[in-house]
Amino acid sequence: MTVGLLIISHDEVGNSLLASATGILGLCPLHTQSLSVSPGDALEDIRTRATGLLRDLRGGDGVLILTDLLGSTPSNVASLFQRPGEVNVVAGLNLPMLIKVLSHPSQSLQRLTELAMEGGQQGVRPGMPQSVHPLPKSAAGK
Repeated sequence: MTVGLLIISHDEVGNSLLASATGILGLCPLHTQSLSVSPGDALEDIRTRATGLLRDLRGGDGVLILTDLLGSTPSNVASLFQRPGEVNVVAGLNLPMLIKVLSHPSQSLQRLTELAMEGGQQGVRPGMPQSVHPLPKSAAGK
């Protein structure tokens, strides 16, 4: 069994990040669903859609919900379903976070929760890593 993954985000943010991560990795190794929340969506409708997706994902070893912005509607909806050890929620979704989670499909719900937070934080850095070389001035547009 594996952990299910539910992404709840504004508009198409989650779908876009999932497509990018899947493109980079070449596959999506976890049973994953994405719920897009648009301005004007009724809270009860969002909750109903989330309930259906969670039901579909619950056949494994728990569900990890990733959401894009703490305190926003997607995050608030996700928090309604949080049951530590069964359904964990991490806010602040970014591409490094998602790739980190998808790169460890055999890990437990608790470990994937930790990896999500690590990946999200490690992917945010000032400047450019020293292992990446800048473009020559002619290619960088002077």
